[in-house]
Amino acid sequence: MYHRRFKGTHYEVGYKWGKTLLKFGKKLDNCPTFELTEDRYIFAKECEKEYKRYFPELLEEIQGIAEGNEIPVETLQALLFSMYCFEFDNKCTCFAFKTDEEILFARNSDFLVDIEKLYMNCIYNLKNSNSFNGNTTAFVQMEDGVNEHGLAVGLTFIYPKIKKPGFNSGMLVRYLLEKCRTTEEAIAELHRLPIASAQTITIADKYGEIAVVENNPKDIVVIRPEEGERFVATANNFNSELMQQYRNTTIDDWRSHDRYKTVYNALKGKQELYSVEYAKAILSGKYGFMCQYNRKKNADTVWSVVYDLKRKQVWRVEGNPSRKQFKEDVRWKFL
Repeated sequence: MYHRRFKGTHYEVGYKWGKTLLKFGKKLDNCPTFELTEDRYIFAKECEKEYKRYFPELLEEIQGIAEGNEIPVETLQALLFSMYCFEFDNKCTCFAFKTDEEILFARNSDFLVDIEKLYMNCIYNLKNSNSFNGNTTAFVQMEDGVNEHGLAVGLTFIYPKIKKPGFNSGMLVRYLLEKCRTTEEAIAELHRLPIASAQTITIADKYGEIAVVENNPKDIVVIRPEEGERFVATANNFNSELMQQYRNTTIDDWRSHDRYKTVYNALKGKQELYSVEYAKAILSGKYGFMCQYNRKKNADTVWSVVYDLKRKQVWRVEGNPSRKQFKEDVRWKFL
């Protein structure tokens, strides 16, 4: 996993990073996981209008990357804006729980083994934005993170049955980390923003407000803890009644239901066990199937994170948590 710090304006950090990659012979004019087809370029052009309206700073960052890397900005936009909206092999599991002593967000990111050395941990300190510590299988967009105000956000991807121009999964996470301070603010923004792809967004803040938001371009459902419970959980499927119509049962979801049930059963009615170590154990597969993939099939858990919102700590495994140890990231601090 690469580690990068970004400080300055959106354009400045983009240009510097694009230039750095070019210096080392890396051009961002292709994607190792999908082909940049004409329909992706057309779709990205329509998405650009929505980013210009709701998140123009992001366009400035992408413009900076393109100029620094000496590639057409249209190519970079096609790569980034179409991600998650057609097909993608990203799989993941998220959960959050709270007690009077604990507020935790936890996530496994499951993806392709053959590009695991390309994944990034990013610390952003941008002008007029929340600073945050986040992780991604790509760049610019984020898949999970926590910001300086103690707001943690993470996605799980759902294969889309419908799409329309707007923000994809990773850009939603990036926006919420950069713009919001609380779970309620983040939920309000998800209702306001144009959504392009299908996903769940798990959100937790330092005040103990936790939720899973299932959403796609047409519908949005906010899932709170069940009565008597103090956790939420999700994987790569919709679970609410309204969103069942958008489930795609024909694709390989990397045992999404098994992962969801592992977390659900480990957390339901077990509040006395809730702790950082318990979250790590769940992610590590000690309570059922979570990360026990066959790497020979090019699938594995490529990182795991636990955001401890009470103690203001970030714990991360760069690799599979059943084989590697969590380490605290002390390079970045909450407010």
